[in-house]
Formats: sequence, structure tokens, C-alpha cells
Amino acid sequence: KIKNELKSLLQNERDKYETFYQSFGRQLKFGVYDGFGADKELLQDLLLFYSSREKKMVTLEEYVARMPEEQKFIYYAAGDSIEKLDKLPQSEAVAEKGYEILYFTDDVDEFAIGIMLNYQEKEFKSVSSGDLGLEDDTADEEQDAAGEHKELFSAMKDLLAGKVDDVRASKRLKHHPVCLTNEGAISIEMEKILNAMPNSPAQPVKASKVLEINVHHPVFTALQETATGDREKFELFTSLLYNQALLIEGLPLEDPVEFTNNICKIMI
Repeated sequence: KIKNELKSLLQNERDKYETFYQSFGRQLKFGVYDGFGADKELLQDLLLFYSSREKKMVTLEEYVARMPEEQKFIYYAAGDSIEKLDKLPQSEAVAEKGYEILYFTDDVDEFAIGIMLNYQEKEFKSVSSGDLGLEDDTADEEQDAAGEHKELFSAMKDLLAGKVDDVRASKRLKHHPVCLTNEGAISIEMEKILNAMPNSPAQPVKASKVLEINVHHPVFTALQETATGDREKFELFTSLLYNQALLIEGLPLEDPVEFTNNICKIMI
């Protein structure tokens, strides 16, 4: 009965429903997640998320109804705020395709859709996931780039051992030089949320991170030049790129003093 009343409010008095949702939307998402998703079928049509395209809150049903025929997934980006997610480098390839992205800014969002798995047979896909599931005309070109720069990426991976699981040429970056992506069930945003909880485990949760490099960016050209002629500068550039990626994700720098000193080194 309550679901029907809320559904009616959503359909007939949208402004009132959105006012209600501002106060109780988080509880609805917890309801989806609670009990291993026992009530997800009852609640999923009541959820609202901010849309990159519409610039307002939308339902999953509205999102799916607008999906182009070739789009396979419901794309989302998770982070602290809409303002930050609007600038997220990882979104570039999805946005370039013209696909709508849902912004997840509540700590429960990814856990809720993780329980749902899909909506109307469309799976959820983070813009930061390892495989975006896009039909990419440049896939062969990027694969060639990965092979051509294999030794450089391997050297960067060795320098960042214990910090990232891989370094590779990016298929998603168009204008930015670097970003972090993740593979596996634990996202970078989940890592931040779980480690910030009062009862967080003694051993910090770690997402499987990949440092992606835009091989078409001028910064990569500078990186290549150091790889063959200046080992010290190559290590400096690798460290700076990694720390830039951490900052983009809102992750803490391991050594802020070292980072600022490294910035000074390239300025003088």
C-alpha cells in the first residue's frame, strides 16, 4: 500500500515526491540493500538519481526508456558531489558516446545497485570499471599503443608496486592525462566508504586499482622522453601522475610533503 501511494506521488506530484525523497531517499536505498535485497523489487522504481544529461533527478525507468538501442549498460559515476562528478575524467568516453550517466553521491548507492545487479535486464556499469563495454573504434589503436609502450608501462608498474595492480594505455581518457580505474567487486568509492566507517576492519579494504595513461596527451610525450634518457625524472613524473590520479579520486596522498616538493622540482 505504501509503495502504491509513493508511486502515485512520484507520477502525479513529482515536486512533492522529490521533496519527500530529499529526506527519505537514503532510507529507500538502504531498504533495497537490507536483507540481501529482499525488497528490491518493491523499492527500485521509487529510486531517484541525478542525471548528467537531464541535470535533475530521474528514475531508473526514465533512464532506461531513453537509452539508445546500442547502449548495453546503465552507466553511473560515484563520488562526493555532483560538481566533482561533472568533471570526472573517467566519464569522457561514455559521455562522448552521448550516453547518460547517473551520479551516485550517497554512500549506500553502489551497495544498493550491487544488490540489484540490473534493472529491466540492463546491468549497471561504473564509468571507472575496467571494461566499459563500449563499441570502440579505437580499440585496435589502443591495443597497438599498449604493445608499443609495454616496457614503459612495466617500468611504471614496478615503481608503483603495492599501490596499483597495473599501468596501461587508456581507452576512456580523451582530454585528461591520467586517471585511476578499478577491477573487481570493490570500487574505489567503496574503499573510501568502508575504510571511513567507525567499525572498519583492522586491515584496510583495498580496491584493485589500475593507473590509466592517455597516450595522446602531451604529458605522455614528456614521460616517454624521460623513460629513455633521465631515470630520475622518469621516477618523478611517474610519482606525480600517480598522485594526480589519487587527488582526482579524492584519495589521500601518501606523502603530501613529497608531492609538493616534486611539484617544486618541475617548476625550477
